Amino acid sequence: MKTTKRLCVMLAAVMMMLVLPMEGLAEAPYEGYIWNTEGRDVHSINGYVYHDSIDGAYLSTGVFNNPEDIFIATDDTIYITDTGNNRIVHLDQDYEVIKVIGDQDGPGKLNGPKGVFIKEDGTIYVADTKNQRVAIFDENGKFEKELTAPTSTLLGKKFSYSPSKLVVDKRDYLYVVSEGNTKGLMQIDQNGEFKGFFGTNEVGFNLWRFLARLIATDEQKAKMRSVQPLAFSNLDQDDDGFIYTTTLGTGENQIKRLSPVGVDTLNSSAKKYGDLFSYGGNIEISAFIDITVNEDGLITALNLQTSRIYQYDKLGNLLFVFGGTGEQNGIFTTPSSIAQDSDGVLYVVDKGRNRIDLFRTTPFADLVHTASKLYVDGQYEEAKEIWEEVIHLNGNYDIAYHAIGKALYKSEKYKEAMDYFKKASSRTDYSASFREYRVEYVRDHFGWFFGGVIVLFFGLRFGIPLLIKRIRQGRKERQTALEGEVEAK
Repeated sequence: MKTTKRLCVMLAAVMMMLVLPMEGLAEAPYEGYIWNTEGRDVHSINGYVYHDSIDGAYLSTGVFNNPEDIFIATDDTIYITDTGNNRIVHLDQDYEVIKVIGDQDGPGKLNGPKGVFIKEDGTIYVADTKNQRVAIFDENGKFEKELTAPTSTLLGKKFSYSPSKLVVDKRDYLYVVSEGNTKGLMQIDQNGEFKGFFGTNEVGFNLWRFLARLIATDEQKAKMRSVQPLAFSNLDQDDDGFIYTTTLGTGENQIKRLSPVGVDTLNSSAKKYGDLFSYGGNIEISAFIDITVNEDGLITALNLQTSRIYQYDKLGNLLFVFGGTGEQNGIFTTPSSIAQDSDGVLYVVDKGRNRIDLFRTTPFADLVHTASKLYVDGQYEEAKEIWEEVIHLNGNYDIAYHAIGKALYKSEKYKEAMDYFKKASSRTDYSASFREYRVEYVRDHFGWFFGGVIVLFFGLRFGIPLLIKRIRQGRKERQTALEGEVEAK
């Protein structure tokens, strides 16, 4: 079995060496990079390359107008939220029009929709933003019903319902992003009843604000603006029912994975996603506006600030960065949404150019994805040879060093693991390996240590007293001899 795995890895390596010069390094209008464990951006082989575009000008439905969202259904058909044209365009896998939803007069007519979600049975949920409702259509695009603004004392009198993004869980509960709402995702049932807020962002502690309130008078406190949590910008859902969110306006934990009870299971402490640039003293914070998660837990997020795409593994480790701002194929003017099909192809909506750009993986990304899945699943030894090939192709890939260190640690090769953890700048794992190596070293050399202790014991117990006795005897003999010489004189 292991021999077969080695042959597969070697074959993949040969294919990589043949293909990478043509595909991984060529003709991309951006340079691949990642952030290493020391917080520096370093060169990396591109993980994704531009593949194709879907332009409404070549479709029977005509050009898109300011498209805001995209959803890839389980059958890999494509739903595009064509916001400016007040419709949802449904395409097949060959980018041919299947149907148009919500463009006809009547109760199902859409007005400025910004989000769409498709259930496994084909039911279509549309965040009909300007109509302040969620419009529901059957699998054929026939309007079924609407869920208008919910009523609840929890919402407050000034609450304005403006749904922009949504997902539906296995219980048929809707989780809705409402523009301007800072209290969390809105949880709504199929009857339109509001069930509560879900996964609210926390307000960070600010020392100066705290001190100001301590010394302020009651009148001054009344005039102080209350600090609100930051609003979610988008969301996605994985096969296990976990909801992934993006948040604007913060430099930490911009991406979260919320459990069914609303707890962030991705970030155990403050973590920064994307890039943090400083130009002339002005700090620009990453602005993630959409996110997609595949069946292996790969997290791919779209950053409006940089027009770049950042991909992370299930543990939040950065794997790839690509994209940028411009007019060339492969970079964007105003990206607005991202989705992924079952083949791993990424679809990025560029509303600035009214089209959808497609990106496919390079052989290097395929290698990393295979190794990453094994690594995340705890199969360190199985992933080791693949990570070694990753390092051979890209010596800057810190996560590969860390993963190999994990495999060596699991195999109780602590001395070798220390070397890899050092290269990965992983102090915690290096310390753990050093402790185990120290125990192992003592165990392997116990005979020498024990023998040395015995020798030392007998030396201290018998050798030193004997030595002292001989020294005293020598002194006495010399003294006697000296006295004899004196008497003789």
